[in-house]
Amino acid sequence: MKKKNKMNKEEVESLDIEKELIEDIESQPVEEETEIDKFEEMSRKLEEMNDKFLRLYSEFENYRKRTAKEKMEMIKFASEDAIKDLLPVVDDYERALEDLNNQENAPETVKEGIQLIYNKFISFLTQKGVKEIVAKGEMFDENLHEAISQFPAQEENQKGSVVDVVLKGYTMYDKVIRYSKVVVAI
Repeated sequence: MKKKNKMNKEEVESLDIEKELIEDIESQPVEEETEIDKFEEMSRKLEEMNDKFLRLYSEFENYRKRTAKEKMEMIKFASEDAIKDLLPVVDDYERALEDLNNQENAPETVKEGIQLIYNKFISFLTQKGVKEIVAKGEMFDENLHEAISQFPAQEENQKGSVVDVVLKGYTMYDKVIRYSKVVVAI
């Protein structure tokens, strides 16, 4: 009987060892799976946060560029109103020069003086990005010209073209600040 008890004790001990091994084996993959799951979840969260960061950074960069561009345009066109108010003065200078050139008894020094002032004035406007819109002989363009009158065309190829310019138009950095008032052939 003693032998049986001994065997039973040995068997029980071996069974206990087997149970522990089985429990260890069973518990180990479960731990690895949970660690893998945790790792995958952390990786996914990291990717989400990285994606959010990149989107936010891109949005901020676009905002920064847009505001810088708007600021440059504000600086560029800050003098637009003042220049618009000076355009009638340019028109008056041109009329004065034309009148002086038509007069025979006008002193040359007066003509030269007014021409010099006019040239400086036009040079100043050119430095500020102002250009005259060339209209006479060109095809009518509603983006540049304002038709104030129509005139019958003498030739077929003149139809739709500008026959006469009543008031010159100007652009400032390719933005129309005053449309040319023109007569169009129909």
